[in-house]
Amino acid sequence: MDVMGDKATLLETGRFAQSADFVQPTDLVQPSDRDETGEAAEEARLRLAVEAGEVEAMSVLGAMLLRRGDLDGAEPYLRGATTAGDRAAANNLGVLLYQRGYADDAAGWWRIAAVAGSAAAAHALGRHHRERGDEPAAEYWLRQSAEQGHALGAYALADLLEHRGDGGAEQWMRAAAERGHREAAYRLARALDRRHGREADGDGAVVPTEAETEAEQWYRQAAARGHRRAALQLGAILEKRGELKEAGRWYLTSAKDGEAQAACALGFLLRDAGDSESAAVWWLRAAQDGDGNAANALGALHAERGETQTAERWYRAAMDAGDDNGAYNLGLLCAEQGRTAQAEQWYRRAAYAGHREAANALAILLLQGGDTTGAEPWFSKAAEAGSVDAAFNLGILYAGRGAESEDVTALRWYERAAAAGHTEAALQVGIARLRDGDEREAERHLRCAAGGGSAEAAYRLAAVLDARRPAPSTHELGEHVHEKTECEEWYERAATQGHRRAQVRVGMLAADRGDVVEAARWYRAAAEAGSRNGAFNLGLLLAREGSEPEAAVWWTRAADAGHGRAALRLALVYARRGELAEGQRWADRAVSLGPAEVSERAARLRDALRQELSA
Repeated sequence: MDVMGDKATLLETGRFAQSADFVQPTDLVQPSDRDETGEAAEEARLRLAVEAGEVEAMSVLGAMLLRRGDLDGAEPYLRGATTAGDRAAANNLGVLLYQRGYADDAAGWWRIAAVAGSAAAAHALGRHHRERGDEPAAEYWLRQSAEQGHALGAYALADLLEHRGDGGAEQWMRAAAERGHREAAYRLARALDRRHGREADGDGAVVPTEAETEAEQWYRQAAARGHRRAALQLGAILEKRGELKEAGRWYLTSAKDGEAQAACALGFLLRDAGDSESAAVWWLRAAQDGDGNAANALGALHAERGETQTAERWYRAAMDAGDDNGAYNLGLLCAEQGRTAQAEQWYRRAAYAGHREAANALAILLLQGGDTTGAEPWFSKAAEAGSVDAAFNLGILYAGRGAESEDVTALRWYERAAAAGHTEAALQVGIARLRDGDEREAERHLRCAAGGGSAEAAYRLAAVLDARRPAPSTHELGEHVHEKTECEEWYERAATQGHRRAQVRVGMLAADRGDVVEAARWYRAAAEAGSRNGAFNLGLLLAREGSEPEAAVWWTRAADAGHGRAALRLALVYARRGELAEGQRWADRAVSLGPAEVSERAARLRDALRQELSA
């Protein structure tokens, strides 16, 4: 290629002017801050200055034309300024030649400008050597650029060092970020994110670590400069912290710039706020850009509306986008419609791809079909992959086999699920520990289960505490002083959740302290829910209050449900009324129902009634 001037001679003269570099080699054509009229006036002024022999004007005019894309117009001015010793012109001439495809010639001019002190040229030369695979030379020139404070040079050096696993990468990434390089700020934040931990303050509250706080600051800087993935990450941080309004603003910024994940996240934020229609708009946008999660969300939305065909279409779109949830959701949809064979097909597809909940669902489907042998390995696979439900289901599977060794295995799976927060698994572990006599461990697991909402666990925990309860304290005048104990609180929690035995026990505690109305309320609740003990106790309470006919109604209900004492009470009621045959019938029933003490008493009553009838 024909070039102007001799490079070696120019370098040796030391005549390169120390003017600014006008065109960055990585941003080959930068937009001008001037409007068209202002730029035209500036160009005219520069042309007059060039005619007057001003070298700097020649360099600036060449850079202006280069930014505009007028390579033919820019080249003579840049060559002229370069020949006159302008280092910026030499750098920009390299850019021009690079654009024309003469990379080696461009590198020659960049080398001259870089030796003369051009940080931009050193950066361009470093990138040129890296593209050629000469990493030592690339590192040398990029370091020259970075050490002069060039943001692009610092970023390129950091990228090279990071690629090699060099610990010095972060120093230069930080330097580039501090000089306003948005990609450097984003990557620095990601690096800090990857290694951050979380610390708790003195009250046990979770507080951000110093690294987390710094990461957020760099995300903010990059996002403010238009980095869409930084805006996405910042939105996620704020959402996790509960600052939903600001999170939504950053998701919106990122989504408008074309980030599909941000559009999807914005959709979930809107859905949670109750605006499903707006959520669907953003999910549609994200799904059309290939976001499988958004496609799944659209499928779920249409499934809720009963639009199963549309739901299925979006689930398939999610699957096509590589999201295994699509196949899992298709399985759920088919299962709800009773299409068991198709459900199994989709569950298998997702399960073979590693979807743990699909593996669990497949195992349940096989178990329901009687294929225990086929279900067990899928439960195991799902549990080993982290499915808490699958671990619990394995426990049920092993416990159902009855063998002592299987019970040990069942308990191990229950414990694993309980450790992950599974309420029913914690209950099963608590029951097993009670059976083994380990009351302390039983109480710990029962508390976990009861705290998670298990009424049965609340009842069993209350029973454990109840057994430890000391005798009630008395006032110095001999009056009972009642203070609600923890066991009563747990009984009441279970009773409020509809646990019948707890309702009976709460009624008994109320009766003990003389609160007949409260006792009757809980006995009635238990009786109406089918508790024979509740019905019997309610009958006793009514009888004491003088309402024996109403009491007989509840005792009849209890006796019909197999309560021997209730049958004996009815036998006595009818005997007192003189209805000896009916009394004898209920006495016979009490004998058969028991327990032994009741059977013995009922037998004596029956014989007496029989003698009376035959007299």
